[in-house]
Amino acid sequence: MDISSLFNVSAKEIRDTAVKTGTLPTRENGQFGTILGQALDTLNTTNQYLQESDQQKMLFAMGLVDNTHDMTIAAGKADTALQYTIVVRDKLLEAYRELMQIQI
Repeated sequence: MDISSLFNVSAKEIRDTAVKTGTLPTRENGQFGTILGQALDTLNTTNQYLQESDQQKMLFAMGLVDNTHDMTIAAGKADTALQYTIVVRDKLLEAYRELMQIQI
């Protein structure tokens, strides 16, 4: 499962575009840029774990690997990373909704 296919972009593409347009401050310029950068790094890591899990499952299904331990570990890491990513996404959306409700 490749989560970047959900929006047809990867975290690297999002960061590169944001830096080019000037909408993403560098990590030295502010805390928001640091937090957003860390969130994008988390997306990349989650995507990597999901790909490793799928690869282990495929190798096992083809009979190239008979060690289910590695497959189970890869699946567990991918599941945990995906759950963490979903929680972070939910918190970011919650914060965004709160900011949008602020009266100016």
